[in-house]
Amino acid sequence: MSEKLAVTAEGVLVVKGEDVAKVAMALSSQTRIQILNFIKEKDVDMQEVAELIKQSKANASAQMRILEDAGLVKTSYKPGVRGVKKVCSTTVKEVRLILV
Repeated sequence: MSEKLAVTAEGVLVVKGEDVAKVAMALSSQTRIQILNFIKEKDVDMQEVAELIKQSKANASAQMRILEDAGLVKTSYKPGVRGVKKVCSTTVKEVRLILV
């Protein structure tokens, strides 16, 4: 993903050029849109995402990786009950695709 992508203080991600296809592909799945709507209010771990989409943690992680590669979410690792857990967050509230 291009380094030029940045989310404004209002939560707007403006996407131009070759990044448009990658972001559009990430947004083409109802499951991924459901995940984005879920995590825009709070940070969530992969178990919560898996329960939301009624899929395994591995499938939820694959969906999250697509969103992360498109610059729509950020992931981090935090201490869990056993080991570490992957936590997902986003500041994106709106995506603007600029077709030039």
